[in-house]
Amino acid sequence: MRWNKALIPTFKEDPSDAEVISHKLMLRAGIIKQLSAGLYTFLPLGWRAMLKAMKIIREEMDDIGAQEIFMPSLNPIEIWEETGRAKDMSEILFTFEDRKGHRNVLAPTHEEIITHIARDEIRSFRDLPQIWYQIQNKFRDEPRARFGLLRVREFLMKDSYSLCANWEQLDEIYNLHERAYRRIFSRCGLKYVVVGASSGLMGGSASQEFMVPSDAGEDSTVFCEKCGYAANTEVAESIPSEGSWVEFPGRKKIHTPFLKTVDEVSKFLGVPQNQMLKSLIYVSQKDGQPIMVLLRGDHQLNEEKLSRYIGGTVRPAHPEEVLEWFGVPVGFLGPVGVPKNIKILADKAFPIDKQFATGANEEDYHIVGWKLSEIPDVEFGDFRTVQEGEKCVKCGAPLSVKTTIEIGHIFKLGTRYSEAMGATFTDVDGEQKPIIMGSYGIGIGRILASAIELYADENGIIWPITIAPFEVIITALDVTKSDVVDVAEKLYADLRSAGVDVLYDDRDERAGTKFKDADLIGIPIRITVGRKVAEGNVEIFVRKDGSRQDVRVEDAVNRTVEIRKKLIEEIENKV
Repeated sequence: MRWNKALIPTFKEDPSDAEVISHKLMLRAGIIKQLSAGLYTFLPLGWRAMLKAMKIIREEMDDIGAQEIFMPSLNPIEIWEETGRAKDMSEILFTFEDRKGHRNVLAPTHEEIITHIARDEIRSFRDLPQIWYQIQNKFRDEPRARFGLLRVREFLMKDSYSLCANWEQLDEIYNLHERAYRRIFSRCGLKYVVVGASSGLMGGSASQEFMVPSDAGEDSTVFCEKCGYAANTEVAESIPSEGSWVEFPGRKKIHTPFLKTVDEVSKFLGVPQNQMLKSLIYVSQKDGQPIMVLLRGDHQLNEEKLSRYIGGTVRPAHPEEVLEWFGVPVGFLGPVGVPKNIKILADKAFPIDKQFATGANEEDYHIVGWKLSEIPDVEFGDFRTVQEGEKCVKCGAPLSVKTTIEIGHIFKLGTRYSEAMGATFTDVDGEQKPIIMGSYGIGIGRILASAIELYADENGIIWPITIAPFEVIITALDVTKSDVVDVAEKLYADLRSAGVDVLYDDRDERAGTKFKDADLIGIPIRITVGRKVAEGNVEIFVRKDGSRQDVRVEDAVNRTVEIRKKLIEEIENKV
């Protein structure tokens, strides 16, 4: 490709509305162009990088015996109602009516459609197992589309699905996907970790996420450097600090006017925050019932853990709802004297035999001296978010919490969808059984964004060569000189003949502009054709490490091919 004929709009300044490195550089380097919030066009450089990532994905999926299909993004609402996800996912579903008044969904994922196909086409255990995959656009009504390709409303995803006759087959295919994903992300040049994760609205018995540690991430992941334990905070466990405790002579109600927060009340009472019992009110989206959740005052609720415990999504109660149910405003709630229709859940990190201080369910009053063992009908579980420095449940070492970018997620779905939609097969004994399913996703745009977040420097993008839009850029410094043009043209033709992916910067621009643009778009190898041509030399520059070397013109193609091979091998050796 000749730059003069290419669409590569580069910009010197960071866009004012871009917050993270990958978003800034993708816009500046002409990788993407924003249409509106969360909607982007992939320009030629960006799409070439996407195609290279997709090629790697297809090779690895085909290698595990997966068959590529292509499913419609436009789905009738009824198929989503069969599984209940039309309601469960209503907040992120794009729905609309067609001209006949029929409601439709723009699919954020395709479990229902896969199950529909399986219900019609799978008959016997002899038809199983199957692995079907696609690369397809997905749509999610993100409330806060931001961070460029990291949180968008339309995105390209590789999603695959396994259909099995038994749990052993599911385990085998799940493990095949885990290994394939490791190869995919390694071949894309990414540094990643595999962590335990929540299945969320997907459901199922187990799941793992593939995460890239990055300040731009919106997930939080818990790590143990000593034993290797890693998990998303949505499922992570830890041994919390013991805290300090004071003894109360007995039960007592204390006037606490205008004091509502844990910090205010603990200071007023002279009680450590860990001894404060925080009472949070949530509402089940499934049945609208209120739930009281009790935690140590120094801990934070994890809504995903709560949702998983009750088997459905939750939301915080509105202040007017709390007032209606308890007759007292938020800030003075506690588990003593709670209406009998309110379910009470307590985080297991609060000891049942320790005295606590909490709201008295009376405005301007708190109580001290009760114990959780004295509160009837309390259910205990893990409802809190792990905090930095707490101890690992496996080895006792201190834990760290880092922000991460999710690039892939694999699920053991089990029979949730097949049972809901009646997708069955006849087993070896002639009995009808539900198909056992798995689901496996990769956010392809996030591969590009993660690579930029990992490797960019102050000058721009540094692509891993396996997903770079071009492998080599030839920078001709003075296109008015025939000797420069002649050498550049010959190198361009010879490298292409050698199978190298080349961009030829043939623009009539200043050297500084060309160098800055080359660094910005991040092509791994740059051949500079300039004044050294008079001496029979060109310069080869490697973007990754900044190394430079002068090479004879007649040796330049072979040397470039060698460097290209070395860069590829450095990545492949990590697979």
